[in-house]
Amino acid sequence: MHNNSKIYVSGHTGMVGSAVVSALLRRGYTNLILRTRAELDLFNQAAVKMFFEKEQPEYVILAAARVGGIAENMEAQADLLFENLEIQNNVIWNAHLSGVKKLLFLGSSCIYPCECPQPMKEDYLLGGKPEPTNEGYAIAKIAGLKLCEKIYEQYSEDFITCVPTNLYGERDNFDPRSGHVIPALMQRIHWAKQNNDPTVSVWGSGKTRREFLDVDDLADALLLLMDKYDQKLPINIGTGKDVSIRELAVALKDTIGYEGELVFDETKPDGMPRKLLDVSRINALGWRYSTELPVGLKKMYRWYLENHQD
Repeated sequence: MHNNSKIYVSGHTGMVGSAVVSALLRRGYTNLILRTRAELDLFNQAAVKMFFEKEQPEYVILAAARVGGIAENMEAQADLLFENLEIQNNVIWNAHLSGVKKLLFLGSSCIYPCECPQPMKEDYLLGGKPEPTNEGYAIAKIAGLKLCEKIYEQYSEDFITCVPTNLYGERDNFDPRSGHVIPALMQRIHWAKQNNDPTVSVWGSGKTRREFLDVDDLADALLLLMDKYDQKLPINIGTGKDVSIRELAVALKDTIGYEGELVFDETKPDGMPRKLLDVSRINALGWRYSTELPVGLKKMYRWYLENHQD
């Protein structure tokens, strides 16, 4: 990509999209094509087709998606499946029809099989069934990945896919019901501190292990892939190390300064026992994460305090 290349970032108001836009601007890219949901409804096939025909972007980073934490993934499986399929199909196919030079689709680590060997290599994809608690979302992401792969094969177009690990950072969704574990738990522990609550309940046993990546580190990785990666095989993006949910909860408690007790509710589902990505392929391209989890949590909590009046 050149500094004046026409680059469309879908979902630019969300956590990932906004981090990508900031990274592009820092690097001097000046010709960004951005549309809010009110300006371009990605569920509207005709509107998306017209957008691509008119704007003719050269590069596309597909960061728009409906995402949720374990509660929403369980309760809204049909919504997550349908809505993500609609967004993906409209953007990917119209990018293909309009002659986009390169498209980068963001998958998710939940696409790997529930009982996947650890750490999870890209070759393990479709080696088994996904975790039942997020099957709808996972199947949608697999479909998007496969659409890019088949366009790559049939039309020789540079439509590539990455598989980020669990993300966190500024502009995350802090809703306790629909947010991912870090922002949802951050808000709940913050509320408990404000209200002097003696305990905070945490879903599951606390024994499951997860890998977490700061969204600004992800944005740097995505721009590297736009420059250096041109293979149809998806590529993992992560830190290569994980923590237990109990360790994460304690780290959040320390970050927020909450002095109460964490109570782990084992009647709630844990999800996959472990989700750790093998990141050897992206490391070989010269990228490694730079933000350690305690540092990232402090940065995220500062942003939360500045932007949420709770």
